Formats: sequence, structure tokens, C-alpha cells
Amino acid sequence: MLPGCGPLHTDFWALRDVDFDLEKGHTLGLVGPNGCGKSTLLQIVSGILQPTHGRVVTRGRIAALLELGAGFNPEFTGRENVYLNGEIMGLSRAEISKAMPSIEAFAEIGEFMERPIKEYSSGMYVRLAFSTAIHVDPEILIVDEALAVGDAVFANRCVRKFQELRERKVTVLFVSHDLGLVKQLSDQAILLLNGRIAARGEPKDVINRYIGLVLEKQAPEAREERVRASFRHGDGTSEIRGVEILNGRGEETVSVASGEPITVRVRSRFHRAVADPMVGILIRTRIGMDVYGTNTHVEHVPLGCLGPGDELEVDFHLECWLTPQSYTLTVATQNADGSSHDWLDDAIAFDVVDTRVAAGVANLRAKIQWHVSQ
Repeated sequence: MLPGCGPLHTDFWALRDVDFDLEKGHTLGLVGPNGCGKSTLLQIVSGILQPTHGRVVTRGRIAALLELGAGFNPEFTGRENVYLNGEIMGLSRAEISKAMPSIEAFAEIGEFMERPIKEYSSGMYVRLAFSTAIHVDPEILIVDEALAVGDAVFANRCVRKFQELRERKVTVLFVSHDLGLVKQLSDQAILLLNGRIAARGEPKDVINRYIGLVLEKQAPEAREERVRASFRHGDGTSEIRGVEILNGRGEETVSVASGEPITVRVRSRFHRAVADPMVGILIRTRIGMDVYGTNTHVEHVPLGCLGPGDELEVDFHLECWLTPQSYTLTVATQNADGSSHDWLDDAIAFDVVDTRVAAGVANLRAKIQWHVSQ
């Protein structure tokens, strides 16, 4: 240190006090803003980086698909890189050769298997790297944003493969900015902020908290929680005072027949003057997948100017053509720019019932015709 000068550096902790365990066969999704430590955590678990303090205990063969370009030699062909990665994982050449047809079929890069990796597009690279990682029989799979590159067909194939790995009791730790994917695939989720765990638990609850922190421009005013919600945020310009689902007879309900006309009623009170606010609704499945959402702006229903003390009641009329299962209703009042006055995640849970079973979430009321030809 120079005379008369203070320290010329400051310590930076990419991760601090991160402590969690993941049971065999479970899938953990990591979410958080850029720079929060997600990729660093995956590199530590993979053994690429050593932790400054503490330790990582893993049991089983780890296959890691981290940042684009890691793990493959750009001068080698795709086939040569598959053999190289497999041998690094401890597989014999005979075992890799046995898996090679499945790897090629899943990657679908054709003749490029015989071309150097440096000639690959980013999508082709991810296809081969992901295919290699899942076909070397890992007990632990670590993936960092692998599905962010590639087309929709390949992404859907990867999602199905994740579900297959879960059935085979493969432990998966993955990072994704696709929050719907995290909700769909994960058994639990962790939100990292500034290198620390800010939330951990059910994926939908962790993601609701993450979305709230991202959208929240300032701390909401202290107010009584008159409506239940798994997470609530907003700037307090208005406050949602009531949320109801009404059946065709105008009765409040939490059980709806598939196709039944319903009304979603949102009542709010304004604390500050605002021009052209919005009121919106969002229906999600039990695991948190977005099914349908709209708002007064999308539906071209201007609400005009409201002042302190004004109370607003907005009714959304719709036919509930959803398949039988459990859903939640999220509601919000917002400014014209989309920032929230009051956002209530999962304010109401409700069930859709029907005498017929259907897959997915939308009831498209298929009509079937058939004939026999001799």
C-alpha cells in the first residue's frame, strides 16, 4: 500500500453463504439476474472452479453443459469431440461407440459430424453438446442455458428428454432465463441475488418472488393485506381490494365446469391520481405455467383518469374452455407503461371440472368423423 493511500482494491464475492442439497433424481432450477453467480455456482459444482471456502459433495458421474465453446476442441470433428468427451467422463471407446448412433440421431447435424467444430453454428454446437451430455449415462446433469440456443423443435425435444431423465432418477441442476421452463421442469428452485440465496422452494413461489423484485420500481406503501397472494408487489398508486370468480348465476365460486361462462371481478381503490391505468388478469396452471392473460389495454377498454379515493370495479367475461385440473388467478393494476400499482400472484386458486378427460390445458372441443373403406 502506498503511503497515505487507502486500499487499492475491494474484495468481490461471486458467491457467499450458498448452502443447499439436492436429492437424487430431483431437478433444481437456478434463476436470477445476470451477474448473480448462477454460472459460477454450476462451475463449482462441476469441479471446474474450486470454492474459496466450504466444499461441494457430489455422488455420481457428472455431465456438464456450460457456456458455449467449453469442453470441445474447435479443431476436432464432431465425432472426435464426442469420443474425447466420453473418455474424459470415464467411458470406454466401446461404450461411446455404442451410444454414438443415439447421439447422432438426437443432435441431427448430419454430415457435420465429420466437420471441425469451428465450422458449426451456435445451434449446431448446442445440439451436439447436449446430445453428448445426456447419452453418456450421467447420474448428475448440469446445464447452463442450453435451450436458449436452437429452434423450437429441438427445444421441445430437450424438454421431453429432461422429463425422461427425471423418470430415470438423474439429478439435474440447470440455469435458465426461461421462467416458464423452470416452473415446468423443476422440483425446486433457487433465486440468487448478489451471490446469495434470496429465495428457495416451490418453483412457482420462487419465480413469483423473482418477477416481483424485477418489476418493483420502489417499495410499496405499507398496507393491510386484504387479498391473499403468494407474492405481492407494486408502487401503491392503487390497491386491489377484492378478487372474485363468478359463475353464470353471478355467484362466487372456485369450481368451474369446462366451457362455463365466468366473470372475473377485480375491485381496486386509487390512492394517487393516474391517467389511463390498466387492470389485468393471468391464469396459470398448478405448476405455474402461464395459460391465458389479458388486460384492459389489450382489449381496448380505456379507463380514463382516476383520482385519490376513486374505486374501480372491472369485470372480465370469458368462457372457461380449459381442461380439468387446478389453476390459479393472478391479477394486477398497472400504469400505462406496464409498471405495477398492485400485483397479486395466485390471488385465487380454482378448479375446472368436466366429465371428459383431456390432455394439456386448452379444451378445443374436437369433433370426430370417421369412415371405413373396403
